[in-house]
Amino acid sequence: MTSPVFAAALVLALALAPFASGQAADLQILAGAGIAAPLNELARQFESAAGHKLTIRYGTTPELIKMATAGGPFDLGVTPREVFRDETAKAKFAPGPTIDIAHVGLGVAVRAGAAKPNIATPEALKLALLKAQSVATIPASAAGAQVLRLFERLDIAGPMQAKIKTQPGPAPMIQAVASGEAELGLFLINVLTAPGLDVVGPVPAEINAEVFYIAAVAAGAQQAAAAKAFIAFLQTPAAKAVIKAKGMTPS
Repeated sequence: MTSPVFAAALVLALALAPFASGQAADLQILAGAGIAAPLNELARQFESAAGHKLTIRYGTTPELIKMATAGGPFDLGVTPREVFRDETAKAKFAPGPTIDIAHVGLGVAVRAGAAKPNIATPEALKLALLKAQSVATIPASAAGAQVLRLFERLDIAGPMQAKIKTQPGPAPMIQAVASGEAELGLFLINVLTAPGLDVVGPVPAEINAEVFYIAAVAAGAQQAAAAKAFIAFLQTPAAKAVIKAKGMTPS
């Protein structure tokens, strides 16, 4: 009788087999920090099966735009759609359609063990935000921009300005909430699923907004074939299972 572990390993091996190559490539990847958890795991799987080395540089949307336009050569990007709204950054990618990889919405978290506010409705979330002493987020990111638009939709942009604890990236934001420096964390819900935090729940569906991560090969890719193979792997059922397990919705 085949064990579940062996069966899972066999399925993964079969899924990765088409991407194996006799010639190793060193892939340089730009990626949004919000997709780091599934992408790191998938990169390890792809490296093991295909024999390529993947170097991933993560960043917020402004950082990714800077890396794409002035940060040296790269082979592909797995970034928020917002990166492609910058025409200079978009020009650094090969012409043609991009590939949707995953999307995820906003959520709220508190320090582990802290009381969870009611955020079940837009009005309840509004009251919870107004009551909180501080809220950690990453305004410079695509998700942070959605958070600021959420404040506007709830008509609390003014009062929230003094409450925002601006963070440079996911790790500092998580630490700010886990340490009690910030009372609430408001960001992509998959990022908030981290040690030291308790997820309160998603932002109510009627006012939630999602960040979409898309993939594209760089215009000047030195390893275009391997880059296309990795993007193809990200669309396989095995990869989508990892993306889903990490709290995101595969596209």
